[in-house]
Amino acid sequence: MRALARVALAACAWMVLCAAAADDPAERLANPHQEARARALFRDVRCLVCQSESIDQSDAPLANDLRQLIRRRIAAGRTDGQIRAFLVSRYGQFVLLTPRLSAGNAVLWAGPAAVVAGGLAALALRRRSDPQREPAPLSAEEEADLDALTRGEPV
Repeated sequence: MRALARVALAACAWMVLCAAAADDPAERLANPHQEARARALFRDVRCLVCQSESIDQSDAPLANDLRQLIRRRIAAGRTDGQIRAFLVSRYGQFVLLTPRLSAGNAVLWAGPAAVVAGGLAALALRRRSDPQREPAPLSAEEEADLDALTRGEPV
């Protein structure tokens, strides 16, 4: 049991050290408040290479460039909104992991629901206009063929 605890503790320590080594201390801002703002922005900006990670998680060179760009803009006194607006103007809404609500985004979110609602409405209208009817009666020839088939005779 103690060996398992030691292995778990070593694994946790290894993960913490790897996470700490991922961020170069030389790149950090001297002001801790500004660095905290930068880190918060890093978590909201998509890595354009990885596309499923934030630049805070990514090791791609472009993610590093974006981190440096954000730190420079924070050091220059820009607000978070100005930095996001700059990134969106340069890379489009895709660069934000949590994009702002806009007409284009609303269409993307409401589109599938509208398609499903339209399909349900079409089914309801079709069902209403075409109620279940009794099948047409068999003709005399069809009745004779059916009787022959049920007796096992070839038609």
